[in-house]
Amino acid sequence: MVLSRVLSITLLPTCLKRTARLIARRCMATRHFRRTLPPTVLSEVFAGGRTKKFASADFGKDASAGSDLQRAVSFVPPCLKEELLCKFSEPVRDCCHKVTVVGSGMVGIAIANSLLLQNITSHIAIVDAFPKKLEGEGMDYSHGSVFLGDPRIDFDTDFCITSNSKVVVIAAGVRQVKGETRLDLVQRNSEIYKNIIPTLVGYSPNAVFLIVSNPVDILAWVTWKVSGLPACRVIGSGTHLDSARFRYLIADRLGIAPSSVHAHIIGEHGESQVPLWSGVNVAGVQFRDILPNIGLETDEERWYEISKEVIRLGPTVRCLKGYSNTAVGLSVGDIVAAILNNSQRVIPVSTLIQGHHEVCHEIFLSLPCSLGENGVTNIIRMRITEFEKKLFQASANVVYNVQKEIKT
Repeated sequence: MVLSRVLSITLLPTCLKRTARLIARRCMATRHFRRTLPPTVLSEVFAGGRTKKFASADFGKDASAGSDLQRAVSFVPPCLKEELLCKFSEPVRDCCHKVTVVGSGMVGIAIANSLLLQNITSHIAIVDAFPKKLEGEGMDYSHGSVFLGDPRIDFDTDFCITSNSKVVVIAAGVRQVKGETRLDLVQRNSEIYKNIIPTLVGYSPNAVFLIVSNPVDILAWVTWKVSGLPACRVIGSGTHLDSARFRYLIADRLGIAPSSVHAHIIGEHGESQVPLWSGVNVAGVQFRDILPNIGLETDEERWYEISKEVIRLGPTVRCLKGYSNTAVGLSVGDIVAAILNNSQRVIPVSTLIQGHHEVCHEIFLSLPCSLGENGVTNIIRMRITEFEKKLFQASANVVYNVQKEIKT
């Protein structure tokens, strides 16, 4: 009666026909999307006793004999991955910017942090001899990969995961123990390098090898000798960090940004390093044009104390916190970025310097070099003073006197 009040008699048949067609469509749609689900154990449970009851489990029977229930549930479940993804091509196994870090100690992890947090590479492999520490670090990185731009992070004790690396960073080695001479430390680390370098080269024959472990200059030379690689593709991190400390101390005294100070330290990454006061400048203004004796003992403003402080900074940090790693990781990340980007940036790194500044020994020391995807592209022919040249030659002698005792 209510319907007759709302609709006229003439419109009622039309409305009924439309309603019937709509119901029919909905029924067809329901039949279209409904599919028969495979039988499961739950189907027996929800049968409400209409099927036979379950027999008590007999664990003494052969499981392969089968039963009515087993035959009822024997089906091939759908694979989520295959149902979700339609494979179109094989994924690339190794990224063209793959970087391997050998060693998951404090320095190795700082290097990995630098590479990942600055988006220098999207694929790193971490190798270490201690599986528990390595697995913990690798899992920690993997769990945070969502926040790092989804990089690929491999970690294993097997060197096979280092295959096809563009850069191999070696931060593995032993520390100097009490009563051990520098030569003893070098010899122990050299033995480690002689064991791992050939394997790493076998997996990544086209990689640039970047040495970080100390004494970095001698270990870079050892790597070059045992690897058979061209000298341009073996680099030591050298005095890049020393130069950064040098620039920071100068900038701190002037009250300006460290990046605005242009200065280099060359030679050994150690006590015999050579600060190049003759080239220190800010905005092209040479310091020696203002103070001709800057950096010398006769300097009344005592700027030479800064270069002495640079040598003490590393041991000071290690004394205060037990190790130094953050600045090392950042400096290594800067070198790796220059290599991967083929930027040809000039960075002071340890390289084969035989013939430079009248050094005749076959040794690795730091000089400003332009870096690209093949390692060292150019070594800058620096215009240094005679006093600085003598200091550089003395630094070369210090390194060579230790290196010549090593058995390769």
